[in-house]
Amino acid sequence: MNKNISNEYDVIIIGGGITGTGTARDCAMRGLSVLLVERHDFAVGATGRNHGLLHSGSRYAVTDPESASECIKENRILRRIANHCVEENDGLFITLPEDDIAFQSQFVDACSSAGIENEIIDPAYARHIEPSVNPNLIGAVKVPDGSVDPFRLTMSNALDAKIHGAVLLTRHEVKGIVKEQDRAIGVELFNHETKQNVNYYGKIIVNAGGIWGHHIAKLAGVNINMFPAKGSLLIFGHRVNKMVLNRCRKPANADILVPGDTICLIGTTSERIPYDQIDNMFVSRQDVDVLIREGVKLSPALATTRILRAYAGVRPLVAADDDPTGRNISRGIVLLDHQKRDGLSGFITITGGKLMTYRLMAEEATDLICKKLAVDKQCETADKVLPGAEKSENPLSIATEKVYTGANISQKSAKDRHGTLAKNISTGDDYEDSLVCECEGVSVAEVKYAINELHVKNLKDLRRRTRVGMGTCQGELCACRAAGLLCEASEKPGKAKDDLARFLQERWKGMLPITWGEGINEIQFTSWIYEGIYGLEPDNN
Repeated sequence: MNKNISNEYDVIIIGGGITGTGTARDCAMRGLSVLLVERHDFAVGATGRNHGLLHSGSRYAVTDPESASECIKENRILRRIANHCVEENDGLFITLPEDDIAFQSQFVDACSSAGIENEIIDPAYARHIEPSVNPNLIGAVKVPDGSVDPFRLTMSNALDAKIHGAVLLTRHEVKGIVKEQDRAIGVELFNHETKQNVNYYGKIIVNAGGIWGHHIAKLAGVNINMFPAKGSLLIFGHRVNKMVLNRCRKPANADILVPGDTICLIGTTSERIPYDQIDNMFVSRQDVDVLIREGVKLSPALATTRILRAYAGVRPLVAADDDPTGRNISRGIVLLDHQKRDGLSGFITITGGKLMTYRLMAEEATDLICKKLAVDKQCETADKVLPGAEKSENPLSIATEKVYTGANISQKSAKDRHGTLAKNISTGDDYEDSLVCECEGVSVAEVKYAINELHVKNLKDLRRRTRVGMGTCQGELCACRAAGLLCEASEKPGKAKDDLARFLQERWKGMLPITWGEGINEIQFTSWIYEGIYGLEPDNN
């Protein structure tokens, strides 16, 4: 990705989450030279640690109508431009006996005002179209919710940014903002692979670091009042529900059950945490108790469904500048022009918002960048599809694709994950088609494709690109195979064992809060395999 790298760019974007990659795509599509830098990998922060809900905006209709309106508009856009990342499941907002049925009318009116399609349906019909729903429901409203894979969406934006000329650097951490009097002119980076420092220069520096944007702003000498809010979630071992299930009440803990890929998940909680803890996320047993207790109210089957793991993310909430106490925290889009706000030109921050509104956030940020650089080019990201979402113009090929049944499991799974880009994955060879990960149907060929084309440096990267290790065995059977393929492709094969240990340790971190019953036996079995048979030492980093 770095063949055409230089030291000077129109725009340097800090942060490889959905907002950063979306902004890189928009800037590059408007003809700007772009450098994106990320200290770890794409989508490692809040972007990859949410419930993957394709919001219709219904959840915010009563409490935040502006956000609700933004969500439904972006919902429709994502269905068009990122169909390979989206599942059109629809959603049900259900009222339970303990809820106030009067809220349903308020909810429906608010949805209609925000432009969100909605339909009040009979509880009996709700049980018919979604058998997993709590049979005691007393009300139901159907809305156009869905599921979206944040890892695929982020990578698709990164790929399109690259196609339009952007340079993408992962494992590069910002250590300082280069300033010249009252202007930001570049970034000081530390390359975690080479252990070297390097500077790059840009006309505009964009802080898209999410919750870490607070730290990045401090490096530039400005302040953002960010308030970290941890949200915990649980992943279950199979899809209990077909539709998104949500409580018809004001947003509260554990009131969304989202189906996605081979699993479903319940979320989220909300807990204010100290800023110095944002890199040490953990899920407490109390979080797990809340999620299970409230989750079974949506779908009783969760009480007997295997839990795969728990995880948590940190919302990048921002308080108003005139409210340092944080009592007036915004969940909307926050675009800060630090020239106007702090007297520091060449530096802007784009933060807040939601996964659903990333494209709108990127558009607003890029509009400001273009204004500052006197570039007259309109945004096209709402109209041009992302790589993998292209549709064939040949009706015959479309029809053939729909009825084609000759593909094996790995080929069908690759098509689901990569859309039209799956054609770049080799097939037809017994070895290439053999499975690395049985749970998720990941082939040798798909792993090689990810290593060669999708900026994969280690097993954690590979997981985010292909779902290796995200299925029911949580890496027990596939991690060693995947590590072997990475070792073959690596210029430093000696690091493969350490990489494997770190990957398994990360899997263990998510399994620790839910270790009871048969789960303990499986974890012990994994330990026997890797420590007893393979002699792998636990990673203590």
